[in-house]
Amino acid sequence: MPEEDALGRLTTRTLAMPSDTNAAGDIFGGWVLSQMDIAAGICAGQRAQGRVVTVAVESMSFIRAVKVGDILGLYTHIAKLGTTSMVVHVEAWVRRDRIGLREKVTEGKFKFVALDEDGNSTPVPSADELPDYAREMCEL
Repeated sequence: MPEEDALGRLTTRTLAMPSDTNAAGDIFGGWVLSQMDIAAGICAGQRAQGRVVTVAVESMSFIRAVKVGDILGLYTHIAKLGTTSMVVHVEAWVRRDRIGLREKVTEGKFKFVALDEDGNSTPVPSADELPDYAREMCEL
């Protein structure tokens, strides 16, 4: 059976450590959520070409537990683009025990608003105003 492909581009990757566990010994869901927000913020900031803030987590599905020793890879893409806001879809995948089975463990949608220097919402640049890396990194 072929491996499913992740939707989006690899944005961050980190190793789940013992200090990130919950009382059951699995990786704490809040830690995974935090990693997903960081990756989504990178994608949104590159698309906005500036400061962004998370204003909502529109959806979140914990599919499988993350274990100590798993490599957590976060894949992002812009799912929806508004005038000053955007929704970033994030998929979290693990490589079990650093070398084993690869599987999707979590996915969610994070809404961001672009801000100017004074903290006010500001329009997101059009695609033709973006540098090549930003167009490639966070395509719709």
